[in-house]
Amino acid sequence: MRKGFITNRLRSSRKSIENSIESKMETLQGERFVWVDLQNPDRNDVEKLAEKYNFNALNIEDCMTKFELPKLDSYDDHFFVILHFPPLSQKVGISKNSQLSIFLGKNFLVTVHQGDLKPLVELVKMCKTGSDQQRKNRLLGKSSGILLHEIIDVLVDDLLHTSRKIIANLDEIEDRVFDETKPVARSIALFRREINRLRRIANLLKKFILEIPKNIKRFSEGEDEELTLYFDDVIDHIDKVIETLEESREIMEIYKDTDFVLSTEKTNKVLAVLTIIFTLAIPSTVIGTFYGMNVSLPGGIGDNSMVLGPFTTFIVIILASAIPAILMFVYFKKLGWISS
Repeated sequence: MRKGFITNRLRSSRKSIENSIESKMETLQGERFVWVDLQNPDRNDVEKLAEKYNFNALNIEDCMTKFELPKLDSYDDHFFVILHFPPLSQKVGISKNSQLSIFLGKNFLVTVHQGDLKPLVELVKMCKTGSDQQRKNRLLGKSSGILLHEIIDVLVDDLLHTSRKIIANLDEIEDRVFDETKPVARSIALFRREINRLRRIANLLKKFILEIPKNIKRFSEGEDEELTLYFDDVIDHIDKVIETLEESREIMEIYKDTDFVLSTEKTNKVLAVLTIIFTLAIPSTVIGTFYGMNVSLPGGIGDNSMVLGPFTTFIVIILASAIPAILMFVYFKKLGWISS
């Protein structure tokens, strides 16, 4: 597994989006409302819409900011909501959220984003080109609330797809945890951060989507029950995402503890080997220390005793060093400190 596999693998089936996204403003006319989509918006375009639909100046500042906390503001003739979704492309090791700002009234829907939410970009393209005329008629032929549901639904489906990708990555993480030749601590840390980020997105998303149908009802005409059912389905998908992420978080905690235990065990084995080597070398070190002194010792330079020939001193020293080491090795083996 390569370094930084998480952000690459989570959306491996998607094409990356260029960092430089041009500013676009698309206006799509429905039967009873108009949909204006601003991608990487220009301030002048947003201010013109604000003047036309009487948007709050603070909401304009919020939607022009690339990162603003999720919020929902309700007014007499419209409401404003900011939602966060995971982007389809991001630099390895850098986590960020994509922001979608929405203004919804009875006869208009305005969406403002940076263009990195590919499902939304493709939805706008489909409605503009009419590549799926039946779906286009269904989206633009009813109300702004129905269209908003479709937008949120495709983005939540993509979030669900991302959570399933996480499950696929868990198997690879597991293989690496039990492979002593590959470091995995950094991958676990990055994966845990990705899971926690998606959990925050999903939990806040559920909170605000529960509030959106209540605000849409003020501008809908006889579609209250239908909208409620539609958004209940979206909430079910978010619940599945949250459930998947919670399960993944628990599994990652297990993997983290397992990796810590295995790493500690590996370290202890290395220290044990080094300790045994040092211990077995103690006798030879002590004997070598004595014979390195300028004192008369049996078998020294001044000793003429040659019982085993000219190498008597060498043989005696080797035996005096080896025998204690062998005895200690046998003793450690008997105690079970040295495994087979």
